[in-house]
Amino acid sequence: MARLLAACALAALVPAAPLLAQTSSESPVPAVQPLTIERVFASPSLNGTVPRGVKLSPDGRYLTLLRNRADDRERYDLWGFDRTTGQWTMLVDSLKLGSGKDLSEAEKMQRERLRIGDLKGIVTYEWAADSKAILVPLDGDLYLAKLDGTIQRLSDTQEDELNPALSPKGSYVSFVRGRRLWTGKIGEAAQPVTPEEQSETVYWGEAEFVAQEEMDRHTGYWWAPDDSRIAVQRFDEAPVAVVTRAAIGAEGTKTFAQRYPLAGTPNAVVSLFVQKPDGSERVEVDLGPDKDIYLARVDWAPDGKTLYVQRQDRGQTRLDMLAVDPATGKSRVLFSETAATGHWIDLSNSYRFLMDGSLVWWSQRDGFGHLWHFKQGKWRQLTKGDWVVTALAGVDQASGKVFFTATKDDPLAHQVYALDLKTPGKITRLTETGFHNSASMDRSGKSLLISRSALNQPPQVYLADQSGKRIAWVEENKLDAKHPYAPYLASHRPTEYGTIKASDGTVLHWNMITPPLEPGKRYPVFFSHYGGPSNQQVLRDWGSPLAQAVVDKGYIWFELDNRGSDNRGVDFAKQIYRAMGGVEVADQLAGAEFLKTLPFVAGDKIATYGWSYGGYMTLKMLQANPGVYAAGIAGAPVTKWELYDTHYTERYMGDPKADAAAYAKANAMADAAKITDPLLLIHGMADDNVVFEHSSALIAKLQGQAVPFEMMLYPGYTHRVGGPKVGVHLWESIFAFLERHGVKP
Repeated sequence: MARLLAACALAALVPAAPLLAQTSSESPVPAVQPLTIERVFASPSLNGTVPRGVKLSPDGRYLTLLRNRADDRERYDLWGFDRTTGQWTMLVDSLKLGSGKDLSEAEKMQRERLRIGDLKGIVTYEWAADSKAILVPLDGDLYLAKLDGTIQRLSDTQEDELNPALSPKGSYVSFVRGRRLWTGKIGEAAQPVTPEEQSETVYWGEAEFVAQEEMDRHTGYWWAPDDSRIAVQRFDEAPVAVVTRAAIGAEGTKTFAQRYPLAGTPNAVVSLFVQKPDGSERVEVDLGPDKDIYLARVDWAPDGKTLYVQRQDRGQTRLDMLAVDPATGKSRVLFSETAATGHWIDLSNSYRFLMDGSLVWWSQRDGFGHLWHFKQGKWRQLTKGDWVVTALAGVDQASGKVFFTATKDDPLAHQVYALDLKTPGKITRLTETGFHNSASMDRSGKSLLISRSALNQPPQVYLADQSGKRIAWVEENKLDAKHPYAPYLASHRPTEYGTIKASDGTVLHWNMITPPLEPGKRYPVFFSHYGGPSNQQVLRDWGSPLAQAVVDKGYIWFELDNRGSDNRGVDFAKQIYRAMGGVEVADQLAGAEFLKTLPFVAGDKIATYGWSYGGYMTLKMLQANPGVYAAGIAGAPVTKWELYDTHYTERYMGDPKADAAAYAKANAMADAAKITDPLLLIHGMADDNVVFEHSSALIAKLQGQAVPFEMMLYPGYTHRVGGPKVGVHLWESIFAFLERHGVKP
C-alpha cells in the first residue's frame, strides 16, 4: 500500500530555534506570529522553493528542474541553469504552452499512483541524448523544447500520450496511446508497433494496476541501450474483479467499472515480449510455467546483449532474476532471493548492472538491508551491520566506487556514504551529521545530487563531487528574512526525541513538539501516527509546517514509529506478518501510556489521528483501548483488508482464503461496536485507492449498532484531500470536532 502514505498523513515539523543567522544587538526582535492553518495551505509554500525532477543534461552543461510558482505552489515550470554562464532561464512556461485541456481518466489515475495527482503544469520531462532538446509532456500532449527557445509540438490529439520517452540514443520518441505502444523517429509521425487487440482488457506498453500502485513500476516498456530493441509488456486484466467505483462529486456522480484485484482474487495475466522499434521480430520472453507471478523489474544489460527480468512469486517470498536472450526470448534463472521465515521480499530499485557483467544488489538476506556484489556466480557482501542501506545512489564503474544512503550513524538521519568495490570494508561518510539526506547520481557516477534538510533548515539541494564537497547549490533555500517561513520563526518550537520500550523490550523512537510550557499547566496531545510498513515517520528532518500550526493552537504534537515500520531490519518489520492491527496498536498504546506519565500532559486529552493506514490504526486503537484516547480522527481508513489489493495485502496478510482468521482479526469491522470514544470519520468520495466502500461499510455498521460518531465527506476528492481552501476546511473541521469533545487547550 505504497499510497497509504498519503499527503494527509503528515510528518512532524521539527526545526529547533533560533533559525535565523545571528543578528546585531540593534536588530529588532521579531514579533511572535502564530502559524495558522490558512497559511499552511496558502502560497508560497512555507518550505520555500523545493525543486522537483532535478537532472543534468547528458553533456553535463545544463542542470534542469521543475520549480513551482510563488503564486501557485502546485503549478510547476521547467527551468534550466547553464553551468558555463551561471544563468538560470525558464525553459518552458506551463501557462503559455499548455492547452489547459482536461486529462484523460487514465492519466489522472497514473498521476494518482505517482503521488502527483495534485500537481499542475509540467510534472515530468526527459533530456534528448544529444543535450540539445527536452521532451516535455504537458496537458496530455508532447512537446520537444530546444535550447534555442523553439518548441516543436509532437502530438495534438484528443487522446493522451501515456508514458512518453525518448530512446537512449535519441533516435525515437515513444508513448502509449489507445492501449498500444507507438514509436516514431524524431521529426516523423509515430506509428503503433504492437498489435491491435479486439478485447478492451488487453494493454501493451503499460504497467498493470498493482505494478503502478504497489510495486513502484510505472512503465510497461524498456528501450535497449542502443535503440535496437524494445521489451514490451502485454497484460490482460479480464480475470480481474470488476469493482464499481463511484466518484461522488458536488454536482453529480460518475461510476467507473474499475478492474481492481482484491486480495485473494485473480491478478492481470502479464507477459513480456522483445521486438524491433518498428514492431518486427517480436519474440515472447519465457517467464516460466507459473502464470500467477509478478513482473517486478525489467532491465537491459549495459551492452544490450541480455535482458534481465525480476520475477516475484504470488506469495512474495521468492524473487528470481532471469537472464533473457533478447533474440529468442529464452531465459534462465541467474539467482534467487528467498525471504526469511515470517517475512516477505521487499522490491527495491537499489541495484546496478555493471559493464563487466556483475551486479551491485540490495538484499535483506542477513536480516538488514545491505549491498552485495554478484560476480561470476559468487556473492560478496559489501556492507554489514545492524543498520540498513536505504538506497543505492550510483556507481562509478571507472573507479569502482559505490555511493549509497544508510542509517549507519543515526537511524533517524540518513547519511550518504561511499565505498570501494575492491576494499568494501572502509566506508566513508560524505554528508554532514545533523542533516537527513537523500542522493542520486548522473549516469557516469561522477556527480552527486544531494537533497537534505535539518531541524533548523528547510529542504536544500546541491551538486557535490565524489568526496561530498559541494560544487554548487541547486537550491540553497536559505532560511533568512526573505524566506516564506521567516514571519513564524519567533513562535517556532523545537522538537524533542526519545525512546520507549515495547512490550518485548524493543526500542521505539518518538518525537514531540510542545508549546511554551507554563509551570503547573497540562496540555492536550495531538497524537499523529501512520503505523504501516515501508514507512518511517520519526526523522531528524524539516518535516511539515502543519505540525507547528497544531502546536501554535496549544497542542502537543507527538509521533512514534511502531514495530512493523521501516529501516529497522527484518525482525522489527516482520512483527506485523499475518497480524496487522496488533503490535502496531500495542506500541502506540505504550506511547500514550508514556505521555500520561509526563507532568505537563493532560492525560485525559490525548487525541489520536491518522490517514490511510493511519486511519485504520485510529479505528483499531479506539477498539482495543476504549477510554485511553479522548477522541480519534480516522482519515480514509482501510476497514476490511479483503477490499484492498493483492500485492500489498497478501505481502503482509497472505491469502484471505487460506488465512481467514488472520484477516478477521486484522479487520476494523467486527469490533466496531467497541468504539466508545468520540470518532470523526473522513473520506474523499472519489477515492480510487482506499475506495469509499471502506468507510461506507463502517458507517453502516456503526449506525446499525447505534454507535455514535461524526463524519466529514469530501465530494470529488480522491485519497488526497487538500488544497488552499479544502485543506483549511479539513483541519478546521478536525479542531472543531476536538473542541466539541473537550480536547482543547
